[in-house]
Amino acid sequence: MTAAISIEATKLIVQKQTTRILDELTFRVQAGSMTGLIGPSGSGKTTLMRAIVGVQKYSGELNVFGIPAGDKRLRARIGYVTQSPAIYSDLTAAQNVHYFAVITRASRAQEQAVIEQVDLVAHKDQLASTLSGGQKARVSLAIALLGDPELLVLDEPTVGLDPILRQDLWKLFASLAAEGKTLLISSHVMDEADRCDNLLLLRDGKLLWQDSREQLLAKTQTNSVEEAFLRIVTKEDK
Repeated sequence: MTAAISIEATKLIVQKQTTRILDELTFRVQAGSMTGLIGPSGSGKTTLMRAIVGVQKYSGELNVFGIPAGDKRLRARIGYVTQSPAIYSDLTAAQNVHYFAVITRASRAQEQAVIEQVDLVAHKDQLASTLSGGQKARVSLAIALLGDPELLVLDEPTVGLDPILRQDLWKLFASLAAEGKTLLISSHVMDEADRCDNLLLLRDGKLLWQDSREQLLAKTQTNSVEEAFLRIVTKEDK
């Protein structure tokens, strides 16, 4: 039985003036998977995510749930967390969630549910300006979960966080994937890729790899994604 596909790209190009930010990417992301979008800073990860959520113009084909990316029918089906928490510092955590719940027409019950889901109950009445980096990341994730989206696009969600907070968030991501949600998670930290089911490796706007982590390690005869990435890059540069 063929696995359902959440995201499918065919010769996807994003070009700004004479520079190709994304160079003919062709890949698939399976539904219900936790896929790592891994690559150095400047490799095109954020641009790809912006194209998927419909805020970046592109050429070629890019479909989400079989619908062209950017189509208004996808708005309620995708949750997006940007690199910097998109929250209001003069509102509490709960007020931030409520503000976006009104926009997405989510119920009061769901507001409470997402706050509990990201473990923010103890901090829900705290001003966002006084929250830690990890807590702000959780508020952003709670907002993205409003409406119960099928796809979560998370751009560097653990950057700058301490190891304990990173581990807590990755546990949360795994639990969301176990519930059947598709997660696309970007990172420039290679060891985070070891937590993902499948990988997309980007470098300079080109796709170096798309498949499972296990297949990558087997093909490159390495023990970590970082080793595998370096081996692929070294071979390409020769």
